[in-house]
This record gives sequence, structure tokens and C-alpha cells, in this order.
Amino acid sequence: MARVTPLSGFPEWLPDGRIVEQHVLDVLRRTFELHGFAGIETRAVEPLDQLLRKGETSKEVYVLRRLHDETDDAAGAASSDRGDKQLGLHFDLTVPFARYVLENAGRLAFPFKRFQIQKVWRGERPQDGRFREFAQADIDVVGAGDLPYHFEVELPLVMAEALGALREIGVPEVRILVNNRKVAEGFYRGLGLDDVEGVLRQVDKLDKIGADAVAALLVAEQGATAEQARACLELAAISGSDATVIDRVRALAVSYGAGTELLETGLAELGALVEAAARRAPGVVVADLKIARGLDYYTGSVYETVLVGHEQLGSICSGGRYDTLASDGKNTYPGVGLSIGVSRLVSRLLSAGLVAATRGVPTAVLVAVLDEESRDRSDAVAAALRARGIPADVAPTAARFGKQIRYADRRGIPFVWFLGATGEDGATGPDQVKDIRSGEQVDADAGAWEPPAADLWPRVVPAAG
Repeated sequence: MARVTPLSGFPEWLPDGRIVEQHVLDVLRRTFELHGFAGIETRAVEPLDQLLRKGETSKEVYVLRRLHDETDDAAGAASSDRGDKQLGLHFDLTVPFARYVLENAGRLAFPFKRFQIQKVWRGERPQDGRFREFAQADIDVVGAGDLPYHFEVELPLVMAEALGALREIGVPEVRILVNNRKVAEGFYRGLGLDDVEGVLRQVDKLDKIGADAVAALLVAEQGATAEQARACLELAAISGSDATVIDRVRALAVSYGAGTELLETGLAELGALVEAAARRAPGVVVADLKIARGLDYYTGSVYETVLVGHEQLGSICSGGRYDTLASDGKNTYPGVGLSIGVSRLVSRLLSAGLVAATRGVPTAVLVAVLDEESRDRSDAVAAALRARGIPADVAPTAARFGKQIRYADRRGIPFVWFLGATGEDGATGPDQVKDIRSGEQVDADAGAWEPPAADLWPRVVPAAG
């Protein structure tokens, strides 16, 4: 068989890594549900023109094409199916969710709060923590016609709570960086820069290429003067966790004569978010005026989330307010949402050795087999344990007990069950169970014995050391 070459950018966890990922997903789901978010799932593909209409580029979308020419299809493809060549795998869950809202608006109760956990695909260059296929977990709130601003405060705090619930397993502290697109747009227009989306896309590159390179791009591609570029960078340098941030932005705008009504609206919203977050979750939310978010559909608050001490990984959770993404021409459904790159987070937890699973298989007990003739007895014990909610497996072969114990040890199974021996008088002795870590072995009854709670299922814990 030819040597298998792995594909970069498509993560495949080993069993213990998968347990870590499932734990993260379970914690996120439970937190979202506690806050009233309903779970949904959307299809994996969308029309290509819909995927590309809000700021993504075609090189990032995987386009689906049939392996045969439809004109040669013996079944005769219907004309309505011939658009399949223009389908692409979704690169995020927000665009599909906007389509979902439009298709089901008559059956949804607004404001509609949803969470969604699915795979997404992006055809970008793989690197540390960045994949071509990855799991994403989203929360969004969408309104019909309008959406109160308080949701822009609520959602980052829900996400902070969800990530905070992972601290017990060793996930580092998180910091949510917030900005408001109205602040940026109002300031840029006050400076005389009209290509707001272009400026935002360049500012969004600050952490990747640095201030000097961004300034050069603003001059070369957005037509900014050196003074305008300097003003944009000065705005991006402002950050803080209290209302003084608002005063600093306002003073900067005055110094450049860049004050506008839109800027004041954005500052009022940003200030309200920072102050509310400081009361409810001190230190978690920080205003950072360089946060831009490259996608065009954001219209208000924007968010990025970093792991404290692992900022070089970049944002593991991002999102913002969007007012026009979901619109059918007559009705508009504004929303606000955040997305966690679950695979990105899990990759960092595993590669940095921050967390570990107590074992890589669910099995708590391996039932040994005396010989193949008595396998039915071993199967019966395993069935009795499973009926009581204890995950159990049966040894694959009737090998020597030492070999069966080593098999359990290699898999991380903590207990081995031995059937009672049958004496010369035909009487069967009691079964016994052995904790192969301590060597303790005691009599046991499959209808009553239980492992310690900590051993019943695999757990995710902070890595030792």
C-alpha cells in the first residue's frame, strides 16, 4: 500500500483529543441553552453568489462541481439542478443563518436566539491554529425590523461565560476586545476618507503586518494622505476598559477636525457596552479601537477574543452587529452574533499541553474472558453493567489474564472484571474486579458494583505540570 500523506489544514484528533473537543462543545452548548438560545443546523452548501456577496473572496470558498458533465447524465438533470456547479461549501455560519432566517421568517418568533455548531470550510493557507476545515460554534440574536442595542452587550458576556466555564479544565483567561464600526466609519469620514470598507480591511491587518505596512497600504490603495494614515493608526492605538476610552477618541477626533454625528452615535454605543460589561464581568471586555473585522456586513459593535498569555494565536472568537445581511427587499432582520473557532481553540489546548483527557476511550471496565466457551458469561456481565449506565467492553480474545490486563492498560481502561471460577462441585465463585492502577482486587456483583464517580466516564482536566 502506498504511503498515506496527510492533508494539511484538516484536523483529525486522536481519541483523547476528540474527548477534549466534545467536552468543549458540551460546555458551550449547555451555556448557550441556559441563556435561551435554540440549536439549529443548516445545510453545508449555499449558492456561490450568496457566499461571495458580503466581503469574502472566491479563493476562500470551496466550489462544488460534479465529477461528470451534467449533459452526459443518463438520468437527465433537470434544468433547475444545473446550478449545482455554482454551489460552494459555507465558509462561516452567519451567511447561511441569514438565508435560514429569510426562508423561515414566518415560522420564527422574534427576537430569535440561536446557537449553531457545525463544520465550515475555507480554502486558505493552513498555519498554526488556522484550518481549511474546522468546527465552529455560533450564537446570534436576530430581530424583525429592529433589534435593541442591549443584545450587543448581552452576547459577548454570554460568550465570556461560556469560555469562562472552561477555566476549570485549564483554558486560559479570555479577553473580549470590542469596537464599534460607527466609531471607525464616523472618524474616517470626518477625516475625508470615503472608502470606509477599504480602510477597515487595511486596519484589520495591523496585528499581521504592523503599523508601517498598514500606513503604506492606506496611502497606496485607499488614497489616504500621510496625515490621514497617521490619524487612522492613532485611533487604532486607543484601548481601555472604562469610559476614559470614549474621551480619548473624542479628543483625537477634535485634534484632527474629524468629529461627526455618526462618530458620536458609535461612541455612545461603545461607551454603554464597556460600562455595562464592567459592571457584569469586570476586566473581561476591553475597548480596542484597532478591532475592525474585515467582512463588510458588520454595522455596529464588533468583537474579537484572545486567550490571555496566548495572544499570538490570534482571535479564537469574533463577530459583531449586522443590520442588512438578512433582507428580502421588504423586510430586514438585523442581528448580532459571535463565532468560536472550536478547532482553533482545541488545537491550542492540545498543542500547548494545557489540558488532557483522563483516558481516550469511554470504557470503564474490561470484562476478561476465561475461554471462548464462556464468552457468553462475559457478554452477560458487560450487558448488566451497561444496563446500569457503566460503559463496559469485553476482551477481544481469551488470552492469558496478564495480556488482557495489558490490553486494558494500553487503552486506559481502569478496571478489569474477572468471572468467578467454577469449582469441582460445579459451584461458581464470586466475580472479582481489579483496579489495575492500584492493584486492588475485590469481589463484585454486576448488579450492584459501581466504579468511583471520577472513573465512570473520561474527564478533561488541566494537564499535569
